[in-house]
Amino acid sequence: MPLTPLDIYNKEFSRGFRGYDEDEVNSFLNQIIKDYELLIREKKELEERLKLQEERLNHFTSIEEALNKSISVAQESGEEVKKNAYKEAQLIVKEAEKNADRIVNESLTKARKVAIEVEDLKKQSKVLRARLKLLMEAQLELLNNDDWDKLMEFEVDNTEIQRLSESDLSKTEA
Repeated sequence: MPLTPLDIYNKEFSRGFRGYDEDEVNSFLNQIIKDYELLIREKKELEERLKLQEERLNHFTSIEEALNKSISVAQESGEEVKKNAYKEAQLIVKEAEKNADRIVNESLTKARKVAIEVEDLKKQSKVLRARLKLLMEAQLELLNNDDWDKLMEFEVDNTEIQRLSESDLSKTEA
């Protein structure tokens, strides 16, 4: 067990003939006591600082774990959104194909009317597909790019889409 300052203070030395100078020994012991007390205080302060640093480290480790978990959840959510968007797009395309098939069957009995409707549906499908493609690309970019400010500034130019639709319409009529 280590010595305490009190152990040093209470230490009695036997006296012998022509022994050490008692005042010098006491003075030296007093200096040892002071130094020892200082070392004990410093050790206690260092232990307290170490404990605080360990608590801070544990706190930051907890924060890091929470952030990593949040990132993982966000990535999983992003993947889920991507999958759902793809499935929804497939359902929309399948629904459009079903409508087109129905119109084609009706065209056997209503040739001229259905032919016009088929052309109309093709144009709508192209516009829908272009819109879906833009939407999918925008969502994919959103998932791949954390720059939300740029996403909020993104605007679809309706006049350009209209011009493209009219251009596609004139191409299919020609």
